[in-house]
Amino acid sequence: MTKCPAQLSRKPRVYTYMPQVPQKWFAAALSLAMAAPAFAAKKEAPPVQAATAYVSHETHEKEHVTVAAEPFDTREKGNFFRVDYSGHSILPIRLIIANDSDSPLDLNQVRIQLIASDGTKLPAATPEELNRRLFRFNDIKQKRIPGTPITYRPTPVDKKILDDDKDFSFTQTTIPAHSSANGFLFYDIRDLDDPPLRGTELYVKMMHTKQDGKDAELFAFSVNFDKYLDQEKTKRDAAKAAAAKAAEAKDSKDSKDKDDKDFKVDTTNSKPQ
Repeated sequence: MTKCPAQLSRKPRVYTYMPQVPQKWFAAALSLAMAAPAFAAKKEAPPVQAATAYVSHETHEKEHVTVAAEPFDTREKGNFFRVDYSGHSILPIRLIIANDSDSPLDLNQVRIQLIASDGTKLPAATPEELNRRLFRFNDIKQKRIPGTPITYRPTPVDKKILDDDKDFSFTQTTIPAHSSANGFLFYDIRDLDDPPLRGTELYVKMMHTKQDGKDAELFAFSVNFDKYLDQEKTKRDAAKAAAAKAAEAKDSKDSKDKDDKDFKVDTTNSKPQ
């Protein structure tokens, strides 16, 4: 049969196949999408106290300024972070600066160093430096939801670091009169002697204020952590003593209960027939 010109010029129809996603796989994907915000939710850091309430603090009476520091040197203390910093020899330190003077504090030039017992001076790590220490790009691999063809990539560590920086870092550059500011700084302590905090101090310098209308630099602050370590040891010892006392009391009670039970059984069996 001879084809007409219209039939010769007509392009063949191309059929495409759109695979159907089984309902259970769709439900799994939907559940994952709905659960994602929960994984990204920020936990709250412990409440901040007055600067003078921290055992590691220094007050300059004439300048009416107090600088305090609290190390978050265990996983339990830092469990609100998105990353296990202490497990990777990164020390988060909460810095609290209380300005009780009548003039604002200017922190635009401030320098905050961790000075170890051997004199090693460490600046606070930037998010980029933390990323290089904690994260390897080869580790970002696709993962599959078991029993489905759905793949996803886990949240990269660098995103978590940036979120922690945004939510918790010390970012204030000005502290108004009769107010305070706080936030976290992160220090790479992997090369310090153990224990890294013994004999270590947080050195804060180049804070500025106004005196008689002129710019004035405050004296440097040296916040030592030895008292903090001693306080934490006292807490641990007290907790161990309390646990031992509770265990002893429980053993004593269990022994008494056993004796009472044995006595009851004995007196029951000894009744005259």
